[in-house]
Amino acid sequence: MTDTLLPNPPNPAPRCHVVLPCAGTGSRAGTAAPKQYETVAGRPMVLHTLAAFQAVERIGRCLVVVAPGDHFLSLDDPRTQLARCGGATRAQSVFNGLQVLLDSGADNSDWVLVHDAARCLVTPAQIEHLMDACAHDAVGGLLALKLPDTLKVETAGRVAATVDRSDKWLAQTPQMFRIGALRAALAAQADNGFAGVTDEASAMELAGLQPLLVPGSAQNFKVTYPEDFAMAEAILRSRT
Repeated sequence: MTDTLLPNPPNPAPRCHVVLPCAGTGSRAGTAAPKQYETVAGRPMVLHTLAAFQAVERIGRCLVVVAPGDHFLSLDDPRTQLARCGGATRAQSVFNGLQVLLDSGADNSDWVLVHDAARCLVTPAQIEHLMDACAHDAVGGLLALKLPDTLKVETAGRVAATVDRSDKWLAQTPQMFRIGALRAALAAQADNGFAGVTDEASAMELAGLQPLLVPGSAQNFKVTYPEDFAMAEAILRSRT
């Protein structure tokens, strides 16, 4: 009797995780507390953000990265985890969050979607759209919006030039990359304090890669200034 050789089991499909940097102070928003905790349409803004990701079944885990002494959030969703390892910058918070994912069972080949806590208007459909577009891409990509307005260069308060906008995009989030590749790209900039890293795509660009641009929505804006809260409130209430 000869032994029967069984085929090797197929490699499991890469999982999808979320890192939500939530350690910023939001100084431009003019709020007494961090802006992500301001109440908008009946609940803290970050909970609207989380709800959109929790509605996407393909996402395995949402990691919310908060400051070490931050105890504002209390979460009871089994797919959502708090990590009190936020850094002084967004890039440091994301870098720390990626390490938490790896230390708790994630694989370098898994996908991670990084999203601004203050982009509380993102929808599950937009998240799914990005995931579908990036699922078989060698690099990954980000939601972005073609620049709709004329762009000016300023010198001493006056217009110095008008910039061609035909190839200009406004970067949004989520931004979706392999955990290992993104962590390596951020690690390469860690010694210089992540200078020049304004989002995850910029870190990948510094590593010599070209992220995919996936059309997003004008409603997926980041709440930044005091007047943005009223706009976000109006949009959220119109959806309900």
